[in-house]
Amino acid sequence: MSSSVHKPLVYIISAPSGSGKSTLVNELLKSVSDLEFSISYTTRAPRGSETNGRQYYFVTRSEFEKMIRDDEFLEHAEVFGNYYGTARRFLHDAEQHKRDLLLDIDVQGAAQIQKKLSNATSIFILPPDRQTLEERLRKRSEDREEVIQRRLITASREIENYDRYNYILVNDHLEDSIEILQAIVRGERLLRARRPLTDEEKKIVSVGDCCRFSNLGDRLKPILASFRVYDEAGKG
Repeated sequence: MSSSVHKPLVYIISAPSGSGKSTLVNELLKSVSDLEFSISYTTRAPRGSETNGRQYYFVTRSEFEKMIRDDEFLEHAEVFGNYYGTARRFLHDAEQHKRDLLLDIDVQGAAQIQKKLSNATSIFILPPDRQTLEERLRKRSEDREEVIQRRLITASREIENYDRYNYILVNDHLEDSIEILQAIVRGERLLRARRPLTDEEKKIVSVGDCCRFSNLGDRLKPILASFRVYDEAGKG
């Protein structure tokens, strides 16, 4: 019997609030096997029907700070006055269960993970433009106007980090985005298996490769421009 330890592939997914990331992640977890999802810890209050241990682990600020002191986090950050963090135990659990690990974290947390886990695959989800993001934030109808404006300004600053990610997925058409995200995750597994690929497997890798940062060319320019214009207005 082999005693080799499973080394999980780690996938980082980041996106501005309102980009449709949660929907994409939920669909990915339904369709791709052996993928463990890391549920973040946070000090913010639950929203709507959120429950502890499902969307987040909701803890007090003092509990979170004790976890920081005890070095229990792979990454943590303070966003909009609340802490968010990924516990180290999720990486250990994925290793024990012989599964890969999916991290849904912001750009601050992603930067910390990339320093610690250089082989992690990073995916940044973009809305097609600033106007679409604003419409999505308003449709959620969860936030006050000043919060929406703050999220839009924050989005423009988060998007400036796009070039730190291996893949950029523009979430324009949901069904296409789901298919592409699945292809990225499966394609990375196939490439790291280091064996000849079948024609069908090559097609999967090819679908994901279309969103590889190095292959995007000028496609992102109008999207980035729409947020840079807004960011300048927000500073004024």
